[in-house]
Amino acid sequence: MSNEILQKVATLTQNGRIDAPSWTPRPASTRFTDVSDIEGMRTAGKLAADVLVMLEEFVVPGVTTEQIDIIAHNYIIEVQGAIPAPLNYHGFPKSCCTSVNDVICHGIPNDKALKKGDVVNIDITIIKDGYYGDTSKMFFAGPALPHAERLAQITQECLYLAIDMVKPGTRLGDIGAAISAHAHKHHYSVVEEYCGHGVGTTFHGEPQVAHYGKAGTGVMLEEGMTLTIEPMINAGKKQVKHTGPDNWIAKTKDGRLSAQYEHTLLVTADGVEVLTRRPEETRFS
Repeated sequence: MSNEILQKVATLTQNGRIDAPSWTPRPASTRFTDVSDIEGMRTAGKLAADVLVMLEEFVVPGVTTEQIDIIAHNYIIEVQGAIPAPLNYHGFPKSCCTSVNDVICHGIPNDKALKKGDVVNIDITIIKDGYYGDTSKMFFAGPALPHAERLAQITQECLYLAIDMVKPGTRLGDIGAAISAHAHKHHYSVVEEYCGHGVGTTFHGEPQVAHYGKAGTGVMLEEGMTLTIEPMINAGKKQVKHTGPDNWIAKTKDGRLSAQYEHTLLVTADGVEVLTRRPEETRFS
């Protein structure tokens, strides 16, 4: 099977990236009351989730993250009629982030082939008709090693317990405190240098969503807000070091594994809608 996948990857990437079309931004907002705006966010969220689903079969030993990036880039433009938001964002050179092993976030796709046992976070953000959908998940190249699988599981649990708390009146400090408590209970650390954020007709806006904090403090969630929660959890210490072009790449300082999951969320009148829900996430359906 892997040989078939490698051949399929070679075919899909042989002509490189197609050109991204021009587009016109909408006025920046991360809170919506108009039904058409909310539908725009739903569409963008679904498309972003669909990219992760599409990429699943290609994350195997022997495939490079550069090839994954080309496949994602061309799919977003050709199939979805959308734009890969990371491309040229503040100088970022690729169309998605691929963070392998000890890379916490903002990993830049490259020509190094994935090896058996590698873990990789793929972070996808698309723009459709001026609306942004932003999501990420962990993938395993080959069978997952037990310690890596456990880190990914606890990280996803951190995201899910946070999502379950989202509703009008919840404070962001409550969410951050709950995430850090769950991670620390399992002897992991929480990256504090990066956070979730408002997202809508802008890539990054208010509010900032820290994954640690003090209960009862912080911004209070209100109906119509659209934001990401995206905990980055380290197997070792929380400290970060930066490498790569323009210091984009964030790695664990101690070289141990990191994991991340992310969803774009809409605060509804009585709870939350997960705009980037994938089909297997039936708990949100």
